[in-house]
Amino acid sequence: MEVLIEKEAGFCFGVVSAIDKCENCLEKFGELYCLGELVHNSMEISRLKKLGLRIIDVKDLEKMQNCRVMIRAHGEPPSTYALAKKNQIEIFDATCPIVLKLQKDVKRAYDTMDKSKSQIVIFGKQGHAEVIGLVGQTENSAIVISSEKDIAQIDFTKAVYLFSQTTKNKEEFENIITLIREKMLEVGNENFFVTDSICKRMASRTKTLLEFADSVDAVLFVSGKHSSNGTYLYEFCKQHKKETFFISEKSDIDFELLKGFNKIGISGATSTPMWLMEEIRDYVLAKS
Repeated sequence: MEVLIEKEAGFCFGVVSAIDKCENCLEKFGELYCLGELVHNSMEISRLKKLGLRIIDVKDLEKMQNCRVMIRAHGEPPSTYALAKKNQIEIFDATCPIVLKLQKDVKRAYDTMDKSKSQIVIFGKQGHAEVIGLVGQTENSAIVISSEKDIAQIDFTKAVYLFSQTTKNKEEFENIITLIREKMLEVGNENFFVTDSICKRMASRTKTLLEFADSVDAVLFVSGKHSSNGTYLYEFCKQHKKETFFISEKSDIDFELLKGFNKIGISGATSTPMWLMEEIRDYVLAKS
């Protein structure tokens, strides 16, 4: 049996940077708090916890003082920074540069628009950490839409400033753009401003994933169960190649499902560490 790991799989540069910063802080100070899971992967979080990482949420932050806290790649709203300053908390900011630019773009649009005649709309997952950070740039006034049916929340007689969560699917975003534009033109409104804020690497992942899936007999897709990116990429790959199986660690593998396949491919989400995919590859080879 041959087992291959997709070259484009694994951490995006934003996650790599965040983990590097986290490891450096842990090596220097021995302990570090992080607002939410640094990555949505239980195996990687377990590794970092052994090094001294402690996961907290904003409610915990309210009661903390004089400590060190990391902001993960997803970013945080302005209120988090204000709270940290008030409680004399040292912030280690690992917000992805692409997310940081998007936050600034959203804030700039919000600060300069006529608020009585305009609205900020964000295409993203309601409650996602990145989206919370983006909505926070608008004093929590932005409209969040996750699907076609959600566009009913928009007032099409007002100007629309549309942004997207960086990890959303480009085709879905383009469909949302078309639907909103059609609705606005129906009422004679041309004040529609779109910022293409989808990460370019994310936009290309679907293409490279399907190319990889076509080169193997079956795919083991490795991801944390709570990773939005992982869930999306797995389902996308599964629709294209039914011999795609979701796993979070090597113990999840059902070898009965792999019988008869000569070439197994391993891929993963942008939150899936390469060391985990390599561990799974070696495990499959040892069992075959």
